[in-house]
Amino acid sequence: MPVELSEKKLKSVRPVHLVASGELAGAGLGAAETAWAKSNSFSGQAGRTLLIPGPDGTVSSALFGLGSADASALETGALAQCLPEGNWQFAGRPADPQLATLGLLLGSYEFTRYGKKPGPKIRFVAPDGADPAYLKRVVEGVFLARDLVNTPTNDMGPDDLERTVRHLADTHKAKVSVITGDDLLAGKLPLIHAVGRASDKAPRLIDMVWGAKGAPKVTLVGKGVCFDTGGLDIKPASGMLLMKKDMGGAANVIGLASMIMAARLKVRLRVLIPAVENAISGSAFRPGDVLASRKGLSVEIGNTDAEGRLVLADALALADEEEPQLLIDMATLTGAARVALGPDLPPFYTDDDALAADLSSAAFKVEDPLWRMPLWRPYQKKLASKIADLNNVTSDGFAGSITAALFLERFVEKTTAWVHFDIFAWNPVARSHAPVGGEAQGIRALERVISDRFFG
Repeated sequence: MPVELSEKKLKSVRPVHLVASGELAGAGLGAAETAWAKSNSFSGQAGRTLLIPGPDGTVSSALFGLGSADASALETGALAQCLPEGNWQFAGRPADPQLATLGLLLGSYEFTRYGKKPGPKIRFVAPDGADPAYLKRVVEGVFLARDLVNTPTNDMGPDDLERTVRHLADTHKAKVSVITGDDLLAGKLPLIHAVGRASDKAPRLIDMVWGAKGAPKVTLVGKGVCFDTGGLDIKPASGMLLMKKDMGGAANVIGLASMIMAARLKVRLRVLIPAVENAISGSAFRPGDVLASRKGLSVEIGNTDAEGRLVLADALALADEEEPQLLIDMATLTGAARVALGPDLPPFYTDDDALAADLSSAAFKVEDPLWRMPLWRPYQKKLASKIADLNNVTSDGFAGSITAALFLERFVEKTTAWVHFDIFAWNPVARSHAPVGGEAQGIRALERVISDRFFG
């Protein structure tokens, strides 16, 4: 990445002065620097960077606008795109050194796999109060998730996703097992098989385990639909443009798993990823089909474009069988969640009030937005079927994100601490710490909760 964080002092370091909105006079600048700022109409506007020339005409320092008190601490991400190459440090201690440094690092992300040239290399001295080891593992997890979502399906199909997990497992000495193709039927995972059987890339369940057997069990389940045509209920062309990101749930749990293992948290971690492509062929599952599930519930298919909940259902049922202390699933599941809360605020669903409170608190502390939504059980009847135990969609189209969560809940019986995230995994508009493209959502907050619960 173009920003390298240094724990040691560097030579020829230039300062970045942090200036709150309207506080230029109190920023400790010299007369020439203050005059330069005023002549360039710089007054501490949030996210604005102003380079200051030295006597020889080269850049000697920089001013960065913090904005008002309610501005995001992650606005420092803009610095990564504006500072010239070289060694830099904050001139003073930021109000939140950890978040200020995190924002800078997150803002340096670039996706260069297909030829884009990386930006200038910036070395930044970690300020007092920042934890470089924490920042390194969190940023690596976020960048891993972003890279996976940004990679198109021709290079990120079910087999590629499996290779990614195997590489991560090798790095941290985890164990991986995979059930592929028709073996899914013998392994009692019929919904995963049904959704993925039409593709020439075999469907599979990827199962990674790490940590001591006797440690508290934390299980992550991620939706790995590597491309979603909609199946026989085919999407319009415009609806397919971003469907490479339909494995965003898998990408996010892989990024979270990377953080957990790098931190050596005292948990027995399990990661389950149903990896499929919802393609169209003569073997595709059909509207009106009734499918068996691992749980024993029969599911009528009201719409083949509601396939994510099907593959998650089998994976959740498998995860639930060993009653983990914490079960988390993440999925790019519904457009209804985006209509309700937009792309930047993912909803989560849980019946565990203590877990919900911990997530909301962590989301605020690390600036990783989340919003709790209700498992409103009167809506369960919307999933009724006249010929099966339940339908995979409702007939009226209302409360789509809630009813999707209620569908998944039917497959979690033994685990008491379960939480479902309906994420977008994409930035449609660039922000200081997040360029347009794939995004990690919720996993920094989850890392904080898991760390506090199982490492304190």
